[in-house]
Formats: sequence, C-alpha cells, structure tokens
Amino acid sequence: MKKRNMCKVFVALSLLLLVNPNYGVSNANADKVGSMPKTHYLAANADNIRWGNIGVGKPVLTVNSGDIVTVEAVTHHSGDDYERMIQGDEGVEDIYHWNETEQNVANRGPGVHIMTGPIAVEGAEPGDVLEVKILDMRLRPNGNEQYAGKTYGANVASRWGYLYGEMIEEPIKREVITIYEMDSAGGTDYAKGLYSYKWTPQTDPNGKIHQTMDYPGLIVDPNTIERNNDVLKDVQIPVRLHFGTMSVAPKEADIVNSVPPSYYGGNIDDWRVTEGATMYYPVSVPGALLSIGDPHAGQGDSELNGTAIETSLTGDIQIILHKKASLNNKLSGLNFPLLENENEWVIHGFSYANYLEELGENAQQDIYNKSSIDKAMKDAALKTKAFLMKGMNLTEDEAYSFMSVSTDFGITQVVDANWGIHAVIQKKVFGESERKLVQLRTSFEQFGSVVEWNPATKRVMIRFNGNSLTATIGEKTADFNGERIQLIAPIEMIDKQAQVSEYFVSFYKAKLSKTE
Repeated sequence: MKKRNMCKVFVALSLLLLVNPNYGVSNANADKVGSMPKTHYLAANADNIRWGNIGVGKPVLTVNSGDIVTVEAVTHHSGDDYERMIQGDEGVEDIYHWNETEQNVANRGPGVHIMTGPIAVEGAEPGDVLEVKILDMRLRPNGNEQYAGKTYGANVASRWGYLYGEMIEEPIKREVITIYEMDSAGGTDYAKGLYSYKWTPQTDPNGKIHQTMDYPGLIVDPNTIERNNDVLKDVQIPVRLHFGTMSVAPKEADIVNSVPPSYYGGNIDDWRVTEGATMYYPVSVPGALLSIGDPHAGQGDSELNGTAIETSLTGDIQIILHKKASLNNKLSGLNFPLLENENEWVIHGFSYANYLEELGENAQQDIYNKSSIDKAMKDAALKTKAFLMKGMNLTEDEAYSFMSVSTDFGITQVVDANWGIHAVIQKKVFGESERKLVQLRTSFEQFGSVVEWNPATKRVMIRFNGNSLTATIGEKTADFNGERIQLIAPIEMIDKQAQVSEYFVSFYKAKLSKTE
C-alpha cells in the first residue's frame, strides 16, 4: 500500500481570547472560549477523508471552541482531468490511488463527495449550535510542473442535471465535461473554459465498464475522449470560491449520503458559503462532527446542469461552540443551516426539512424521487417567518408582510436530491439592531491589537499576534500580511472616527489570531 500522508497539526497560542461575546449580534450569547486557542492544519489525504458519507464517524481531529483550522478540501471530480487535477499532487494521488490490486479509499458511498474530517468539538452536545467562520479560501495549485501556477476545475452537465434528456442537439442524453483554468495565486478573478468533451464509457481498474458517470472518482482515459478546444471563447466566469458541502453529523443514521442537504447542512451548494461568511449548524450528536468538502470555484443559483466548477481549495475556518443554555433568540431552537455575513442573514429551506426522518427507512433512496421547488419554497418561507418572529421580534403579520416586500427568495439548487430555496434578509433594513457600528480603534485595542493611523494617507494598520491588516478608509480592498485581500466591508469615517461593524471586528479578530 502506498505510504499515506499523515495529518499535520501545528499548534500556536494566541495572546488573548479569540471570541468576545460582546461583539456582534451573532455572538451576543456565545459562550467564552478557552484562553489558549490553537491553530491546526488538516491535510487532505486517504487517512483524513471519507468519500460520500457525512454520518457519525471517528474524528481525525479534535478541537476546542475558538480553535482555527486550516483545512484542505479536494474535489471528487479530479479524475475528469488526471494530468491537471491529480498528477504530481501527493495528497490527491493518495486519495485517488486505485489499481488492479489496491484502492486506498475503497469505501466510496453512499454519496459522491470527498469530505475532509470529521472534526470533533470538545463539549459539543445535542441542542448546542456550532458556528463556523470562513476566514480565508484559496485555490489549491495543481501538482504538475507542466501547468505551474494554474488550478483547474470541472463542470459536468450530468445525468442528474435539471435538463438532462431535454437537449435539442444529438445525442439528446449526454454528459459533457468542461474543464476550466484559473490563476492559482488569484492574480485574476475569473475562470476561462479550456476544453470540453462528452463522457464516453470508462473502464475502471477492476474491469467494470461505466457507461455514465455513475461511480465517484473515476479517472477518465484521455485516449477515449474527443476534446473540443473551442469552448467559451472570450468568456470570463467570475471566481467565487466556496464550500459546496459543510456538515455536522445527523442523529438519524451513522452512514449518511453526502448528496442531499438537510437540517444539518451538507450539500447546500450556496455560493454565499464563502470567505467572510459564518455558518450556524444545529448539533445533534456528541462532538458535532464537522466535515468539509465539495469545494467550488464558481456557481450560479440553481447549479442547473449538475455541478459547479468543481475544484480543490484550502480554507481557514474558526469553530465556535454555542451551548444550548446560552443561545440567543436567533440561535435558540435552530433547526436549519443559517448563514450570516456582513450585510445579510440567509435562511436555507429544502423540499424536506429533515428528509431522513420524514421519509422513513428508505429515505436516502426515496429522496431522489420526492423533491420539488414548491415544497422547498414552503419550507424556506415557514423558516423565514419563524426567524423574523423569534429573532427580529416581529409579529406574524409583520413578518409575513416583510417577507413579501423585502426578502429575496432564490433557488439554491435543483440537482442535489433534496432541492433548496434560500431567503436573503438584508440587515440594514433593521438599522443598528442588526448592523451596529463601533469605533475601530477602541474595538481592536481592547483585545490587545496595536492600531496605527496615518491621517495623510487615511490608512489604518492593525497588528495582532504577528499578523497585520492595513486598509484605507472607504476602500474595498486591503493588505493582510502583505497580500491583497477583499474586505468584507470598507472602513467608514463618521464624526472624524474610523468605524466598522461589530461583525467586522469579530471576523478580523479571528483572522488576525491565526498562527502560521
């Protein structure tokens, strides 16, 4: 058996608490985390992933509330172009290794996604809520020196796509893979189509022929396909890095298909689950057991043809445990995956709020034939109404009116068995109760940061724990440790004072606390 990479864990002590429960609506009732949080590194290799299962499993890492984890996530579509997405990358080669005599990850199913984890959280119990802040996301460079500096991804017009069998050109039923190319360092913010090809029958190392893309991780033989190199010429696809699948483990079964999303998160496929966003998940098993995978480089609402631009990413996340006894009104009784960012709350609804419970013993098979947008819309609307009543203190009539005149409902996806609708609520319509501005200097200095101000250039530098953030008043970009980043919001100058939101402070406090 090929020698596998071992998980590398780098430990660092921060100077102060990572989370101040006085910051932000989201943290208003959060428990204090330990005074010595750690930074961990979780590599993706055959020992640290599960393929297609987000149920209960042995954790590959255990963290405390407030810890930061750098986590590698590998796409299950790497085999669509072995040369560009597997070759020379030791971790990905380890996961995909399969020949006539050995298969490093033979247990693939019942779903398709390569999930890094699970990560156990000390003290997490049913009824708690797990908060996951996405501090950073970056493309994983390919390992082939021939394509140095580039990252590749695959989009598949698949048999589970919404319009499969309804095309007007022959063959009517076809699966088409489009390979996209991106700048690994983020020098450009777009992906370009490189080539496409129609799926042809592929023979796996065991000799089985696959007429369609029906088994996760098949490696396409380039000699069996015909490339179309004239694809999407002069078209620039915006790169929106996000995790398609993040999940805590559900309580209903130990082996759970990674494809249908549900109350525990999972394969939500919302491009808003990106850097700068925070996800909240209801904990239903001890330890929470967080898994992360299905990384994407670009996707539109609906994910219409079957997939996003499926690629491999590395992200930094902070994991915070909110105990049941101290949950605020927004998180108390949470029974769905909730997203927060600087400007929005996003509620996720599905055809079935808890399909594992609602559909019974054969739920993981039956869900593929039971979904509808009608059901998902009703679920999202009911959840949104309840969120507005409980979390925003609106009456039922007020909430119902607000939903019609101000809430944007959209189709998240129609390809993941349990179809999704999301509802976007703008914080600004609630004024300071949802987006309170605070003085930047006071807010950052009170947890130990050094704040420097240059009035001539209107630039602010914040230094903490060996990290630095330098930004200009009103600008959307900044420098973080010498690298250009997109701020989650510009710093505002009000009454001759630099001001930011409480969410801004909470987010960049965590980002500045990470230790390399």
